Amino acid sequence: MYLRSARWIASVPAAFAWALHPVPAAAQQRASVRLEVKADHPGPKISRDIFGQFAEHLGTGIYGGLWVGPGSPIPNVRGIRSDIVAALRAIKVPNVRWPGGCFGDNYHWRNGIGPRAQRPPTLNPDWGGVIEPNGFGTHEYFDFLSQIGADAFISENIGSGTVEEAADWFEYMTSDKSTALAKRRAANGHPAPYRVNYLGLGNENWACGGAMSAAHYVEEMKRFARYTRNYNPAQQSPGTAMKRVAVGWDSGNDDYTDAVMKAWKEKNWAWDIEGISLHGYTIPNRWEKKGPSVGFGEDEYVKGIAATLKMKEWIAKQSAIMDKYDPDKKVGLYVDEWGIWTDSNPGTNPGFLQQQNTLRDAVIAALNLNLFMRNADRVHGANIAQMINVLQAMILTDGPKMVLTPTYQVYRMYVPFHDSAAVPVTFDAGTYSYRDLHLPRVDTVAARDSSGGLWLALINVDPNQPASVAATIDGAAVRSATGQVLTAAAVDAHNSFDRPNEVVPRPFGGRISGGQLLFDLPPKSVAVVELR
Repeated sequence: MYLRSARWIASVPAAFAWALHPVPAAAQQRASVRLEVKADHPGPKISRDIFGQFAEHLGTGIYGGLWVGPGSPIPNVRGIRSDIVAALRAIKVPNVRWPGGCFGDNYHWRNGIGPRAQRPPTLNPDWGGVIEPNGFGTHEYFDFLSQIGADAFISENIGSGTVEEAADWFEYMTSDKSTALAKRRAANGHPAPYRVNYLGLGNENWACGGAMSAAHYVEEMKRFARYTRNYNPAQQSPGTAMKRVAVGWDSGNDDYTDAVMKAWKEKNWAWDIEGISLHGYTIPNRWEKKGPSVGFGEDEYVKGIAATLKMKEWIAKQSAIMDKYDPDKKVGLYVDEWGIWTDSNPGTNPGFLQQQNTLRDAVIAALNLNLFMRNADRVHGANIAQMINVLQAMILTDGPKMVLTPTYQVYRMYVPFHDSAAVPVTFDAGTYSYRDLHLPRVDTVAARDSSGGLWLALINVDPNQPASVAATIDGAAVRSATGQVLTAAAVDAHNSFDRPNEVVPRPFGGRISGGQLLFDLPPKSVAVVELR
């Protein structure tokens, strides 16, 4: 729908839709986009978990990425790279989904505990057919979380695992009683129980997780939801309890969502869930030939933007199914795998999913984050794929070298939106056209942070023309607007180990004229400003 529209109005909840204030004729002449912010009408909370990360045992995401081992000459703390930790702390990572992904459908947790020299090497059949050394397991994962200040999101193995195995894992991790498993955890170096905030009840069980029918998955899911218990005494109240996320839609089949939500509606006391997942990737062309991650021009750029805007349709469709069974929105939608997926870098193992990260990817990240925030009443979390060296990564490494990607820069700029309150924005986005594709030119969201500060994110999708934006701020007397903008000369501009600062934020601001805030957004840019 939005690919063919010549005029696109940002989607906001009906209660937040207001007519735009008249704009003076002089401002109309210089402003191609008008927007109105209702600063005195706070909306739903934007959960910090929307900015979650995903770390799978895939390629060099774990080994050679965040984990180098305690004997490495690369600076580390107990084997975890110190430069990675510092970079992730700077973007305030809320949670990390682990160990997969399709890897999680083959993961057996006992292989990853105890002395590392005694852990059995196993095969990673889904990702490159390489050896999994199991040097990074449960204790290393929680150590990593502690170092970066993030919560645990454990994706358990329903595909090839058993209910008993899953139940034992959670007793091992969370029990404070003197059970054999809790004593084993203590003997392995952690006497206190771990805290697990999120439990993924399987992964893609419609495909690599066992190719189950929706009806079969629901029966398995109910058993795992019943017996996978969190025993941590600090997580027994409603406000601290672990949230369980069932497998839902895969952006092409809504059977799972409908079956899971129907079962939830009819559930008895023995089991429950608090969320359901959506997996949706941006594929610029087709699955077999996705397109290059670098070295492209406007044609591939616009295909990527058009593909990522399908996320709006996917969320709307999934939300409609959920609303049918859950009109009060008790169950959250978790987009726990998303991001742009291109062809692998030439000369690399195709099973390692290694790709470059460009300015296009930064724009794609911002568009999706804005969409999640606009739907914060239903979208409670999201996990971009993936954190390091895989797909749309935050960070790339090569031995001791590390570089922060344009996508990382977007996540750093968006930190003020963590746990903020959405503020309604109405705007006419204009149109960016390329051949037969017509896309919304500008996108924006606004929110108030926990201290009451007002923030605005602006995106100019057009790679060729700047966008003049005239903003009316109702309910707040704004005196200034300062922040940062991310842009570059080319749509495929990227940061390399030799040139790490090709795409980094620069100072940006607006000016006040005639009671409005005026912004000049550069082409292909993402900006975040604080309105004071």
